[in-house]
Amino acid sequence: METNAKKILIIEDEKAISDIIKFNLVKEGYEVETAYDGPDGLAKAQTCGADLVLLDIMLPGMDGFEVCRKIRETSNVPVLMLTAKEEEVDKVLGLELGADDYITKPFGMRELIARIKANIRRQNIASGVSAEAQSSEIKAFGALEIDLNRYEVRKNGSVLELTLREFELLKYLAEREDKVYSREQLLEEVWGYEYYGDIRTVDVTVRRLREKLEDDPANPQYIMTKRGIGYYFRRA
Repeated sequence: METNAKKILIIEDEKAISDIIKFNLVKEGYEVETAYDGPDGLAKAQTCGADLVLLDIMLPGMDGFEVCRKIRETSNVPVLMLTAKEEEVDKVLGLELGADDYITKPFGMRELIARIKANIRRQNIASGVSAEAQSSEIKAFGALEIDLNRYEVRKNGSVLELTLREFELLKYLAEREDKVYSREQLLEEVWGYEYYGDIRTVDVTVRRLREKLEDDPANPQYIMTKRGIGYYFRRA
């Protein structure tokens, strides 16, 4: 049973699906809020204090992509998108807009609950470390500073807005300068063994990181590609 009554917001217009998910999450000890359209879902995401948002893509009033984009303007709450199995582009676009994870329909309830627990656990670890940090532990790479205790990244003194997953990937690579990791290794080490995603998840997260870190994302100085193998961090 999940402790501390973590709250999940389900934004899903198919009430039968929403009810099944809610029933199983309540059994696991979660509090659950529901919304059946985009505008209501966004309003609840901004006010209900959810610990994780389950977000369908096809919603009336405002689609899940727009809801995710607007959530990310003000919050780093974990967002797990529900996507149609055949729509591979949906997964990539969701990640581009800041979703932390996705799961394709139809899905098994055990897999969904495992994803939820993994994402909340990571968020709790990050929040706990940040709250308890008494001093900074900073890795400096020229204009780039990575504060390991406060889960902050600064460039030229300005804080960069990273999602938790983006920070974890950057931290993992930066702590292992010049060591090349395959996409599969990064999925296992950064996303965790519960993660059932594919390697494009890593590519999208790297692309988002480069857009935030690099002066010229097309010619990166920090996160480098080893063609045919994977990625590594280089001190600029």
